[in-house]
Amino acid sequence: MNTSVKDFTASPEFRLLIIMVFVFGLMSVLSPDRFLSSQNLTSMAFQFPEFAILALAMTIAMMTGGIDLSVVGIANLSAVVAALILTHFSNAEMPAAQSAIWLAIAITAALCIGAIAGLINGSLVAFFGLPPILATLGSGLVFTGFAIAMTGGSAVMGFPDTVALIGNATLAGVPVPLILFAVLAFLLHLVLTRTAFGLRVTMYGANPLAALYAAIDINRMLLKVYVIAGMFASVAGLIIMSRANSAKADYGSSYLLLAVLIAVLGGVNPYGGYGRVIGVVLAVLSMQFLSSGLNMLGVSNFARELIWGALLILVMVINTHAVTALRSSLKPPK
Repeated sequence: MNTSVKDFTASPEFRLLIIMVFVFGLMSVLSPDRFLSSQNLTSMAFQFPEFAILALAMTIAMMTGGIDLSVVGIANLSAVVAALILTHFSNAEMPAAQSAIWLAIAITAALCIGAIAGLINGSLVAFFGLPPILATLGSGLVFTGFAIAMTGGSAVMGFPDTVALIGNATLAGVPVPLILFAVLAFLLHLVLTRTAFGLRVTMYGANPLAALYAAIDINRMLLKVYVIAGMFASVAGLIIMSRANSAKADYGSSYLLLAVLIAVLGGVNPYGGYGRVIGVVLAVLSMQFLSSGLNMLGVSNFARELIWGALLILVMVINTHAVTALRSSLKPPK
């Protein structure tokens, strides 16, 4: 057998591919008429980029051995800011060209909010030395609080038709949210595998002490990581805003668990140092097929979250056992 093929079949990504095919096949057998319908497949292509992009944001944070629990808060705050700009300065009667300009301004503002939020998270972790799990948990509550203060807890609605281009339109028959996810996934893959910054992220996640001795500017690297995560979360927030045709401080509350689950299921090491975007993509598809199939089988949202949580624990146990076994095999005999 070819060495590269043998390495692939032994990789976590190959196991994920098997899982994805199994879940798709199982749901196809259990509900063939509904699951395999063109309407359902199109619906799934519109749905999963919302939480898939949040999973990409979670992935780059976890590559450093950290985590970003504020991604949903950033997404909603960014969407609220964009929504307020659109409702105050744009309306349905406005010419399309002028409406598009305000949409571009709103998108830019949302991305800036994501970058600023990421900068805050990065500063808390890099300069104040806070554990990422606590820093981002606290900042996520702050971001949600800002969004509630700006809206009074109500949904912001009344957007021009151009907003639908982000989350409900197609380009050459392909859903725009799917295109956005594919572009961001490809860019993140390039960043992690083809740039010096990606090498620093991997090195720091694998061995922080070695990264320090290698003269890596760790603080600057962490700032960039969380800024990227924040901007990815903003894109997800814009997609959610467009698909819901509204923005609110508490949208996508279940997406946080899902983003963590997808990253871990995708083979990203929670302790840092290893992760591939292709694994995350396969995990996203597996979770979407599972979620859509369970929905068609009449499984409630509460039961689905129970399944997701149990799956997260199971994957963590399996991965931890595998790492322990690998380390034991590498120890020299006495």
